[in-house]
Amino acid sequence: MKSQRVFRQKPEPPPARVSLCNPERLWREVQQVQLAIARRAYELFEMRGREDGHDWEDWFRAESEVLRPAPVTISESMGRVNVSAKILGFEEGELKVSVEPRSIVIFGKKDVTATETEGGKLEYIDWCPDQILRFIDLPTVIDPKAASVELREGLLEFELPKASSRRAGAGHTAA
Repeated sequence: MKSQRVFRQKPEPPPARVSLCNPERLWREVQQVQLAIARRAYELFEMRGREDGHDWEDWFRAESEVLRPAPVTISESMGRVNVSAKILGFEEGELKVSVEPRSIVIFGKKDVTATETEGGKLEYIDWCPDQILRFIDLPTVIDPKAASVELREGLLEFELPKASSRRAGAGHTAA
Protein backbone atom coordinates (compact mmCIF):
# COMPACT_ATOMS: atom_id res chain seq x y z
CA MET A 1 0.00 0.00 0.00
CA LYS A 2 1.32 3.40 -0.91
CA SER A 3 1.78 5.94 1.80
CA GLN A 4 -0.11 9.13 1.45
CA ARG A 5 1.20 12.46 2.61
CA VAL A 6 -1.18 14.94 4.04
CA PHE A 7 -0.20 18.56 3.60
CA ARG A 8 -1.75 20.94 6.01
CA GLN A 9 -1.63 24.59 5.33
CA LYS A 10 -0.84 26.89 8.18
CA PRO A 11 -3.93 28.74 9.24
CA GLU A 12 -3.93 32.25 7.87
CA PRO A 13 -3.34 34.81 10.63
CA PRO A 14 -6.29 37.10 11.28
CA PRO A 15 -6.04 40.55 9.71
CA ALA A 16 -4.82 43.41 11.88
CA ARG A 17 -7.17 46.36 12.15
CA VAL A 18 -5.30 49.54 11.29
CA SER A 19 -6.48 52.63 13.12
CA LEU A 20 -6.89 55.90 11.29
CA CYS A 21 -4.95 58.97 12.35
CA ASN A 22 -5.64 62.67 12.26
CA PRO A 23 -4.72 64.15 8.84
CA GLU A 24 -3.10 67.27 10.40
CA ARG A 25 -0.85 65.16 12.63
CA LEU A 26 0.12 62.91 9.73
CA TRP A 27 0.86 65.92 7.54
CA ARG A 28 3.85 66.91 9.74
CA GLU A 29 5.49 63.54 9.13
CA VAL A 30 4.68 63.67 5.41
CA GLN A 31 6.38 67.08 5.19
CA GLN A 32 9.56 65.62 6.71
CA VAL A 33 9.64 62.91 4.04
CA GLN A 34 9.02 65.45 1.27
CA LEU A 35 11.87 67.59 2.61
CA ALA A 36 14.19 64.57 2.58
CA ILE A 37 13.24 63.91 -1.06
CA ALA A 38 13.78 67.58 -1.96
CA ARG A 39 17.22 67.58 -0.29
CA ARG A 40 18.25 64.43 -2.16
CA ALA A 41 16.93 65.82 -5.48
CA TYR A 42 19.00 68.97 -4.90
CA GLU A 43 22.10 66.84 -4.19
CA LEU A 44 21.54 65.06 -7.50
CA PHE A 45 21.17 68.43 -9.25
CA GLU A 46 24.48 69.58 -7.73
CA MET A 47 26.21 66.31 -8.66
CA ARG A 48 25.25 66.96 -12.29
CA GLY A 49 26.98 70.35 -12.10
CA ARG A 50 23.71 72.28 -11.61
CA GLU A 51 22.60 71.49 -15.14
CA ASP A 52 19.01 72.65 -15.73
CA GLY A 53 16.27 70.61 -17.33
CA HIS A 54 16.44 67.44 -15.23
CA ASP A 55 14.32 68.46 -12.25
CA TRP A 56 11.69 65.72 -12.66
CA GLU A 57 14.36 63.09 -13.24
CA ASP A 58 16.16 64.21 -10.05
CA TRP A 59 12.91 64.23 -8.07
CA PHE A 60 11.83 60.76 -9.19
CA ARG A 61 15.27 59.30 -8.54
CA ALA A 62 15.34 60.88 -5.07
CA GLU A 63 11.85 59.53 -4.41
CA SER A 64 12.95 56.01 -5.40
CA GLU A 65 15.93 56.25 -3.03
CA VAL A 66 13.84 57.45 -0.08
CA LEU A 67 10.54 55.59 -0.57
CA ARG A 68 9.64 51.97 -1.12
CA PRO A 69 7.10 51.40 -3.93
CA ALA A 70 3.56 50.54 -2.84
CA PRO A 71 1.39 49.43 -5.78
CA VAL A 72 -2.31 50.26 -5.39
CA THR A 73 -5.48 48.73 -6.82
CA ILE A 74 -8.83 50.56 -6.69
CA SER A 75 -12.21 49.03 -7.47
CA GLU A 76 -15.63 50.59 -7.21
CA SER A 77 -19.03 48.97 -6.77
CA MET A 78 -22.49 50.42 -6.25
CA GLY A 79 -22.08 51.30 -2.59
CA ARG A 80 -18.36 51.22 -1.88
CA VAL A 81 -14.80 51.78 -2.99
CA ASN A 82 -12.21 49.10 -2.27
CA VAL A 83 -8.52 49.98 -2.21
CA SER A 84 -5.62 47.55 -1.79
CA ALA A 85 -2.00 48.61 -1.31
CA LYS A 86 0.94 46.19 -1.29
CA ILE A 87 3.17 47.18 1.60
CA LEU A 88 5.30 44.10 2.15
CA GLY A 89 7.48 44.12 5.24
CA PHE A 90 5.48 46.64 7.26
CA GLU A 91 3.72 45.82 10.51
CA GLU A 92 0.59 47.45 11.89
CA GLY A 93 2.53 49.68 14.34
CA GLU A 94 4.75 51.02 11.55
CA LEU A 95 1.83 52.43 9.53
CA LYS A 96 -0.18 55.62 9.74
CA VAL A 97 -3.25 56.00 7.58
CA SER A 98 -5.55 58.94 6.95
CA VAL A 99 -8.85 58.65 5.10
CA GLU A 100 -10.64 61.75 3.87
CA PRO A 101 -13.74 62.07 1.67
CA ARG A 102 -11.75 62.17 -1.61
CA SER A 103 -8.34 60.73 -0.70
CA ILE A 104 -6.18 58.36 1.34
CA VAL A 105 -2.68 58.92 2.68
CA ILE A 106 -0.53 55.93 3.67
CA PHE A 107 2.69 56.57 5.57
CA GLY A 108 4.89 53.76 6.79
CA LYS A 109 8.26 53.83 8.46
CA LYS A 110 10.14 50.64 9.29
CA ASP A 111 11.76 50.36 12.65
CA VAL A 112 15.45 49.99 11.81
CA THR A 113 16.95 46.94 13.47
CA ALA A 114 20.58 45.99 13.66
CA THR A 115 21.98 42.62 14.64
CA GLU A 116 25.14 42.12 16.62
CA THR A 117 27.58 39.54 15.25
CA GLU A 118 30.04 37.43 17.23
CA GLY A 119 32.77 40.05 17.09
CA GLY A 120 30.46 42.70 18.55
CA LYS A 121 30.03 44.32 15.16
CA LEU A 122 26.63 45.83 14.43
CA GLU A 123 25.25 44.73 11.12
CA TYR A 124 22.36 46.29 9.24
CA ILE A 125 21.48 45.29 5.71
CA ASP A 126 19.40 47.81 3.81
CA TRP A 127 17.68 45.97 0.99
CA CYS A 128 15.38 48.81 0.08
CA PRO A 129 14.11 52.11 1.47
CA ASP A 130 12.46 51.90 4.86
CA GLN A 131 9.53 54.25 4.18
CA ILE A 132 6.29 54.28 2.22
CA LEU A 133 4.32 57.38 1.30
CA ARG A 134 1.29 57.12 -0.98
CA PHE A 135 -1.34 59.72 -1.79
CA ILE A 136 -4.38 58.08 -3.35
CA ASP A 137 -7.15 60.07 -5.00
CA LEU A 138 -10.50 58.30 -4.78
CA PRO A 139 -12.88 58.08 -7.75
CA THR A 140 -15.86 59.24 -5.68
CA VAL A 141 -16.69 60.80 -2.31
CA ILE A 142 -16.65 58.29 0.56
CA ASP A 143 -17.66 58.39 4.23
CA PRO A 144 -14.35 58.43 6.18
CA LYS A 145 -16.09 57.69 9.51
CA ALA A 146 -17.34 54.34 8.17
CA ALA A 147 -13.99 53.32 6.64
CA SER A 148 -12.51 49.94 7.52
CA VAL A 149 -8.76 49.30 7.13
CA GLU A 150 -7.09 45.92 7.61
CA LEU A 151 -3.53 44.67 7.17
CA ARG A 152 -3.14 41.07 6.07
CA GLU A 153 0.17 39.56 4.98
CA GLY A 154 1.58 42.69 3.37
CA LEU A 155 -1.69 43.89 1.88
CA LEU A 156 -3.41 46.96 3.30
CA GLU A 157 -7.11 46.72 2.42
CA PHE A 158 -9.61 49.58 2.63
CA GLU A 159 -13.39 49.18 2.52
CA LEU A 160 -14.81 52.65 1.99
CA PRO A 161 -18.58 53.14 1.89
CA LYS A 162 -19.62 55.82 -0.56
CA ALA A 163 -21.10 58.95 0.96
CA SER A 164 -24.78 59.54 0.32
CA SER A 165 -25.44 62.19 -2.32
CA ARG A 166 -26.95 64.54 0.28
CA ARG A 167 -23.95 64.25 2.59
CA ALA A 168 -21.44 64.44 -0.28
CA GLY A 169 -22.77 67.82 -1.34
CA ALA A 170 -23.44 69.16 2.16
CA GLY A 171 -20.12 70.99 2.42
CA HIS A 172 -20.51 72.81 -0.89
CA THR A 173 -22.36 76.05 -1.41
CA ALA A 174 -23.89 77.24 -4.61
CA ALA A 175 -21.99 79.95 -6.46
